[in-house]
Amino acid sequence: MPGVKMKIMIVEDDEALAGEVRSFLEKWGYEVSVAERFDEITQEFSEHKPQLVLMDINLPYYDGFYWCTRIRQISEVPIIYISSRNDDRDQIMAIAQGGDDYVEKPFRLQILRAKVEAILRRTYQYKVKEQIFISVGLEFDPVSSSLFFDGKEIELTRSERRIFSRLMEARPDVVFRDELMMELWNTDEYVSDGTLTTVICRLRNKLKCACGKNIINTKKGQGYFVL
Repeated sequence: MPGVKMKIMIVEDDEALAGEVRSFLEKWGYEVSVAERFDEITQEFSEHKPQLVLMDINLPYYDGFYWCTRIRQISEVPIIYISSRNDDRDQIMAIAQGGDDYVEKPFRLQILRAKVEAILRRTYQYKVKEQIFISVGLEFDPVSSSLFFDGKEIELTRSERRIFSRLMEARPDVVFRDELMMELWNTDEYVSDGTLTTVICRLRNKLKCACGKNIINTKKGQGYFVL
């Protein structure tokens, strides 16, 4: 949603780990809260209204399975378990109780971020006031072919709009270079063999400057795609 950070709630009684994960995710643009009342997790959940929950299993009072079941009674928000338990039965139980993914401790923070982004993208990739969620803070308006980061429009040329619109239409599939060249031929701008490469390069730079991420990917020898 334009100008609104995605909220994540961490339910983890290891204060050092919870703090480390919180700081890491906040650097990537998320609004993060850490549970404090382990006997009132559902109440804290209702207060914070997160878009995703990171849930430990071994907790004071009641375990993560219990709280996942309680949250599932009031919400379908995605839940990722983070646990030192590596038994297959625990992972099966986690999914059976309504969890969406399972990350074993110790874990790399980059792996956790990748899983968080994948689930958020899968869960919230729908139009909100004509905006399509791409990544944290980054949205696309298919009506005007406009890109926004934290609610501010990213300036695009006519060619850049057409190319990115086509990539979004096919997302996450690859769009072949020939198809993208046809999009450029339909503009009033001069088109040469290197025009598409130039447009893609400009788009990548603008997106990288705005959100710090590589949004447009290359399929060698074929074309480009957006995840």
